[in-house]
Amino acid sequence: MSCLPDTSSRRLLALDILRGITIAGMIMVNNPGSWSFVYAPLGHAAWHGLTPTDLVFPFFMFIMGISTYISLKKYDFTFSYSAMRKIIRRTAVIFAIGLGLAWLGLTCRTWHGLADGGLSFGARLWQSVSNFGHLRILGVMQRLALSYGATALIALAIRHHRIPYLIVALLGGYTVLLLAGNGLAYNETNILSIVDRAVLGVNHTYKDMGIEPEGLLSTLPAIAHVLIGFCCGRAMLGVTEVRDKMLRLFLIGTAMAFAGWLLSYGCPINKKIWSPTFVLVTCGMASGLLALLIWIIDVKGYAKWCRFFEAFGVNPLFMYVAGTVFSILSGSIYLTYGGDPVTLKGFIYDVCLRPWAGNYGGSFLFAVLFVAFNWLTGFILYKKKIYIKI
Repeated sequence: MSCLPDTSSRRLLALDILRGITIAGMIMVNNPGSWSFVYAPLGHAAWHGLTPTDLVFPFFMFIMGISTYISLKKYDFTFSYSAMRKIIRRTAVIFAIGLGLAWLGLTCRTWHGLADGGLSFGARLWQSVSNFGHLRILGVMQRLALSYGATALIALAIRHHRIPYLIVALLGGYTVLLLAGNGLAYNETNILSIVDRAVLGVNHTYKDMGIEPEGLLSTLPAIAHVLIGFCCGRAMLGVTEVRDKMLRLFLIGTAMAFAGWLLSYGCPINKKIWSPTFVLVTCGMASGLLALLIWIIDVKGYAKWCRFFEAFGVNPLFMYVAGTVFSILSGSIYLTYGGDPVTLKGFIYDVCLRPWAGNYGGSFLFAVLFVAFNWLTGFILYKKKIYIKI
């Protein structure tokens, strides 16, 4: 007889916690006090390679795949026009929110860039809000939208035992594309950059040596990424006992991570192009971490330590959007200190934190305080049992 508690009928808290950890991590790494002073683990790899920061976004996409499986299970994975409309509507809303965030950031930057242009208030405002010629079309939310929409429609359209073959085809085809199209080059000769500039236009892409990190072609392996999460969700929920769920996730995760590291000798791990090895390694690590959290939280019952992350995990997309809005505003609201204008973010970092914590320490503390501020918003919603669905 096992001495472990029977957890077969309980909701997996570990899934919410891992989701919350990734959202808190995404907010934290996106909001240092100064981009000039970031501890190495909190920065992205310059090109090839992997840092802890490079894990948070792909971990969330992996979890989104599992959540997609759970949400579509209520339809018994049967294709219907009502289900299709719901998926398309949700995809469009998430994509539109991403565009809205990009527009808000661009509007604020344009407004402050025109400060010395001698324009009237109305003219300055109009030029700021109508600067669509430089609006970035793709981004984090847009990638989430496209990957979710494709995964959900595929899950309703084809038999699930065929999805692994589709994943292999997507990752294999993308590998051939990278190797044949100079896709490992960190410059504008990269096939990914050429396609993005040709389709989207140079003024509508992220400026990073010509590479758009959430570009069009790299959305293909991102779809495979979410499909892997979907398949892991299917494998996990295909058994009743929580210990069996944990074991399946651990074995699958170990196999994927090992395969990714092994194949990285031929195709490097690279987040900016979402290389196939990046997909395998990060999905494998996410699966392994979820298995560990299931063991700690759902099997052993050690849950008190993780309540902080639950407030992020139950309203993930809302918390990410709110964090992005707060970030834009903190860098756009100006105060007067010592007779000189300074942003709210600059005041907190340069005036309050950096003098006694140092450049790097102050930058890190700002990120921690920013996460704590966002957590307050999430905690209020969590206590009131308000769950905002997008």
